[in-house]
Amino acid sequence: MSHLCSVFLAVQPTSTPPAAATAPVDVLAVARQVLLTEADALRDVAQAVGATPDFAACVVALLALRGRVVVTGVGKSAHIAGKLVATLNGTGTPALFMHAADAIHGDLGMIQGEDFVIAISKSGDTPEIKVLVPLLRRKGVPLAALVSNADSYLAKQADFVLHAPVRREACPHDLAPTTSTTAALALGDALAVCLLESRQFSAQDFARLHPGGTLGKKLYLTVGDLSRQNQRPQVSLAAPLRDVLLEISGKRLGATAVLDEAGRLAGIITDGDLRRMLGRGHLAELETVAARDILTPHPATIELTEFAAEALARMQARNITQLIVTENGQFAGFIHLHDLLREGLV
Repeated sequence: MSHLCSVFLAVQPTSTPPAAATAPVDVLAVARQVLLTEADALRDVAQAVGATPDFAACVVALLALRGRVVVTGVGKSAHIAGKLVATLNGTGTPALFMHAADAIHGDLGMIQGEDFVIAISKSGDTPEIKVLVPLLRRKGVPLAALVSNADSYLAKQADFVLHAPVRREACPHDLAPTTSTTAALALGDALAVCLLESRQFSAQDFARLHPGGTLGKKLYLTVGDLSRQNQRPQVSLAAPLRDVLLEISGKRLGATAVLDEAGRLAGIITDGDLRRMLGRGHLAELETVAARDILTPHPATIELTEFAAEALARMQARNITQLIVTENGQFAGFIHLHDLLREGLV
């Protein structure tokens, strides 16, 4: 064996698996302690909301706002500010994010005279905030301070103080922003939801702002949007069994509607109905069978204008795969489970 091969074999890993690593701490105990610490902080924030009139007054001012909400912060507070901006925009309150450090290098120009600024800072005394606040005051825009320290420079300069008190961070050294960012995040959510409720922002309003993805489809996609793509299998009450079979197999929806002489919906025949009928009957009698003999009256229906998500709920409740679609009570087609699968609603 060559020297090179000997070296190669010498460095190959052995077949013995390494010993399982053991965590140096009780990770479950640490995790529970972090969660309980942050939960306690949220209870403190909930009490602080009602301790002064500022929170309610801030909501009133934002409801009357003709401009946009500009949310700013630095460090971890900047991340919370970005999330609050996204929540406000998604619930009907136009908002922009401005990094507190970038503000003094040109981004301050995004603030217009009818805007409202929310500054997020745990201490309220960071250098960037102390530089920014006088510039905001000079612009004359309303300023809300979302702070943990209600005696801070930022809080004292603000028109509204949104107090998110924090006794200590969940970090064992009381250093890493953990509890404070959770408190600020939750208080921002409370503000956004108060605005949403006050504006009577509906699910339909939400859908208009969130048209993408499964969530949007559940809120705006209607039964008619899907059923119009399908064929409309239908037979008369007197249709012979052969015609029923051809209609179901030819239009590939697993069923056909049965209409009376006036064109009103009389019932439905599914491929399952046909299988059960063939299992019970005698072949010699099949020539005399008509649609009226095997239909199921009063079938499950759904109106064209209802949401597709409601169609899914009805199918699941009845353990069926298709619904007859109606328009003002008249037969208008079918919606199938496959339509909902294709749109990602299942």
